[in-house]
Amino acid sequence: MRKTLPLPSVIAVDGPAGSGKSTVSFAVAQKIGYLFVDTGAFYRAITLLALERQLDLSDSARLVALCQQTRLDMTPDLADDGRQYTFLADGRDITGALHSPEVDDKVSVVAAVGAVRAAILDAQRALATRGRVIMAGRDIGTVVLPNADLKIYVDASLEQRARRRTQQRLSNGEGVDLAEIMDNLRQRDTIDSQRKAAPLLRAPDAVYLDTSHLTLDEAIEATHQIIQEWRSNKSA
Repeated sequence: MRKTLPLPSVIAVDGPAGSGKSTVSFAVAQKIGYLFVDTGAFYRAITLLALERQLDLSDSARLVALCQQTRLDMTPDLADDGRQYTFLADGRDITGALHSPEVDDKVSVVAAVGAVRAAILDAQRALATRGRVIMAGRDIGTVVLPNADLKIYVDASLEQRARRRTQQRLSNGEGVDLAEIMDNLRQRDTIDSQRKAAPLLRAPDAVYLDTSHLTLDEAIEATHQIIQEWRSNKSA
């Protein structure tokens, strides 16, 4: 009897803002019993803390110092309220503020600073050493975890991503402007893809998944199928 191989130990998922990579990765992680790691939360955390301290976001030295002086940690949902994870900064739960409009507006600026990315790279990689991890971001398969067992690139049209972000804001009880959200995503795409430090790229060996015309359940199932096919190919 042929022995069935285990699932990939580390799965890297990349894609632009609003593509659904985090929501899908979280759902699949729950489905197969993996730890979901949203690396974008690290940059959102530094952005939030910098804004709280009224730091000049163009001062890379101050931003790097903030990274080095703050203990950042990501855990499963400690509040048991359905969130994807709990993010702690020096023990303080800042999860709820990570997706505020203010952070949305500035996070790409902070994430584009190469020294900031380097400062938190070890923390991100350390989470992957636990194994049974699905890590989502924009440079996971190319920079953070270039040797990941499986890489997936989740994409969607700008219009669909803007609609998803609008629904997310509405569900949080926030005011929304579809045109403004679309413009913000367009600017983020430009910054993320053209930045010198770890730009958003599809790794050559990543499986491409376009979720533009998929429901959430369909996107989850498609991603799960990609993982199962990886195992089938390895055991062939």
